[in-house]
Amino acid sequence: MILNDYLTLTVFWLVSAAFLAGFVDALVGGGGLIQIPALFTAFPRELPATLLGTNKLSAFGGTLFAATRYLRQVHLPKRFMLVSCLCALFGSFSGAWVVTRVSAEFLRQGLPFILFALLVFTLVNKQMGLSHRPQLTGLKAQIIIVVGSLGIGFYDGFFGPGTGAFLMFLFVYFLGFDFLHGAAATKLVNCVTNLAALALFIPTGYINWNIALLMMFFNILGGISGSSLAIAKGSGLIRYFFVLVVLALTVKTADDSFGILSFLK
Repeated sequence: MILNDYLTLTVFWLVSAAFLAGFVDALVGGGGLIQIPALFTAFPRELPATLLGTNKLSAFGGTLFAATRYLRQVHLPKRFMLVSCLCALFGSFSGAWVVTRVSAEFLRQGLPFILFALLVFTLVNKQMGLSHRPQLTGLKAQIIIVVGSLGIGFYDGFFGPGTGAFLMFLFVYFLGFDFLHGAAATKLVNCVTNLAALALFIPTGYINWNIALLMMFFNILGGISGSSLAIAKGSGLIRYFFVLVVLALTVKTADDSFGILSFLK
């Protein structure tokens, strides 16, 4: 009876986290903030690589369905996004290869400051991302999308936290998208970088398929709900969630690196 109760509570905890992660991730990214700690709490003795692989497979479902939902309602420039996806894919593979040879510790300690600067910049620029004025022509735009997608893709493969926020900032600030179009573009690129990660996790067996598929179902439900809400309410709501997620990422990464919340433990 006790074991059955434990299993029931564990499953409820995981599927709830998966739904919420899919919902938040569909809006602005950052679902890993919810889903990864839930997995580590539920399975403290499992290999970290298996939990991360399980998270990736689960999150891929939500990301894919959210991207599909967005693309039915939002027009994105096909050739431009193709370049972005290919560059991000190459960057992600390169980052995953480099991290096997170089420590990512310097990024861990610098990330909170980068995220905090991103948060302040977004708060100060109150109109950023509220109107859609894409700047996609000319050499400057081509350089931005190639360098930006390569760099963020590399970062995603090398380290990872905050990738969705950085992609959103790339499309909104540098390329003139509003937050709604930025969310659609971010989900599309995220699908590609997630595939790159799964190409490494699946062959090595670092996935608990039973848990991953169960969580994927609820992550998909969350992704559909989040993208539907974003389409209905528009860029103003997405901006609000973007600020909240970047704030949460800033606090989380600062605690990981410097223990700023140690007084609560």
